[in-house]
Amino acid sequence: MATSDIEVGKQMEMEEQLDFSDPLRHLRNTDELETEILPSQPVSVQNQDIQLSFTCRVPEDQIQILLKVDASPGCGGLAWPAGEVLAAYLALRGREVLNGKTVVELGSGTGLVGLVAGALGGKTWITDQLPLLEIMKTNVEINNLTPCVAVAELNWGEPIPDSLPRSPDLILAADCVYFEPAFPLLVETLDDLVHNASTEVLFCYKKRRKADKRFFALLRKRFTWEEVQDDPNKSVYSREAISLLRLFKKL
Repeated sequence: MATSDIEVGKQMEMEEQLDFSDPLRHLRNTDELETEILPSQPVSVQNQDIQLSFTCRVPEDQIQILLKVDASPGCGGLAWPAGEVLAAYLALRGREVLNGKTVVELGSGTGLVGLVAGALGGKTWITDQLPLLEIMKTNVEINNLTPCVAVAELNWGEPIPDSLPRSPDLILAADCVYFEPAFPLLVETLDDLVHNASTEVLFCYKKRRKADKRFFALLRKRFTWEEVQDDPNKSVYSREAISLLRLFKKL
């Protein structure tokens, strides 16, 4: 192995160790992007409620979500911008698109995107790691969505639990690209959940640093993608370095 390769390997190992000790460190580093990259809620937020409204295809139809946010269990307990973008896009597509569909959201955090999918008529599973389950359950209950939104633990890279649908109609993921050691695990879980071309995958993320390219290099091995073009809000969130993608598995 060349000396340069050894140095790169050592650097990557050090980066991973820093990521594990402080998962939010990249989100505090504005050297690579000058735009604001943290959500509007400060990381000191604890047990607070926010009200969010999303307009459906019929303008008079509004989806109202009461969201409990809490940074105590980690950054997933806050409302992040890509989640609001994806939730707004689902609402604009309308109830007729989601009604009766099986939906799985990855890295749900507060559960916002999955809650909107459930309110639109989808049979939805919102998933995340154990520390986030309680806040997701609370948000399901306070929005009266228990009949249509289920909460499940899902650790990326591990076998898909039997409690989740084997072949969902729709997979949602928003703001899941931030913790570099989890990049290959997220790709593996996406690959495990998509079995055929009938499953739609909507993936929304906010570009924060150059390392994000490593995720898409891994993703390219198993998926192709295209930007969603039918979102009237695209020009607005694009200015905030947010992209909404539709993924296609290489079958």
